[in-house]
Amino acid sequence: MPDTVGHHVPVRGTQSFVGVMAAVWKRPSLTGLEVLWRWLIGAPLVAVVVWEALRIGSAVPVDTHALAAMTVFKPVDAVGTLSVAMSSLSPAVTQIARWFVPLALVAWMIVSAFGRTIVMRRLDTQLKPRPWVLLVLGGLRIFILLAVYGLWYGGLQLAGQWAVMGPISQGGEPNLVLYAALLICGTLALFVTWAASGWLFDIAPVLAMLRGLGVIESLRQASRLGPLRGKLVEINLVMGIVKIALIVLAMVFSACPLPFESVETQGFLVNWGIGVAVLYLVASDYFHVVRAAAYVSLCRVYEEA
Repeated sequence: MPDTVGHHVPVRGTQSFVGVMAAVWKRPSLTGLEVLWRWLIGAPLVAVVVWEALRIGSAVPVDTHALAAMTVFKPVDAVGTLSVAMSSLSPAVTQIARWFVPLALVAWMIVSAFGRTIVMRRLDTQLKPRPWVLLVLGGLRIFILLAVYGLWYGGLQLAGQWAVMGPISQGGEPNLVLYAALLICGTLALFVTWAASGWLFDIAPVLAMLRGLGVIESLRQASRLGPLRGKLVEINLVMGIVKIALIVLAMVFSACPLPFESVETQGFLVNWGIGVAVLYLVASDYFHVVRAAAYVSLCRVYEEA
């Protein structure tokens, strides 16, 4: 009998999602392994970012007093202050990003391929290790995600041109309500589109390990799952909502000490924020494992049907 989470639970989309969550919760080693491989690569990358940020901050003059004085009641002045700061920092940041971003992406792809293989094998011992297939699939997923982020950034620039820069260039006031509406609607549209289609790049590695497939064949079979497709879309949409809920909870908990800011030290507030960030990352990793477990359970049920 394979050692897989939720294998004995009837799986009908998200109807058994709570059961899968409980099964993963009872096996903390799964989340522990997920946290381990993510932080194994994430911690050094964050350390490099912090180091370079401190170095740039000490080398490039930035008017911190102007940044601290920004207010939403003077949006034009705030935009101008941010523009000046970004213009000062942009050359140094761009120079570092040229070598750091490709290096970080390649390192993440390699570590994630082997890390996910270990987690999936722990989840179900009958899965076949396919780290190099997972590496290529992971690279393809990152490429698609970068394209989505690029589309979002382009839309952000276009909305800013329509609602902010256009009116200012004609001597009028920026329409911040229109800008916020375009930003929110565009972000939600891209989010729903990705949640409804991104499951293809999540289920393909599962099929590769479950059936011993290569890159092309796993993608081909992932796109031809018949009635299973709707259930995968359902799970992916729920996971998207869970991610948003985690972000909102993290923001709420981060703001909890603010009413006591006058009696608390700056060190306490910083440590509190770090603690909330760590809890958010651990919870996010846990739900990554839950999604993988739900996918494996669905595939097992439909293969045995």
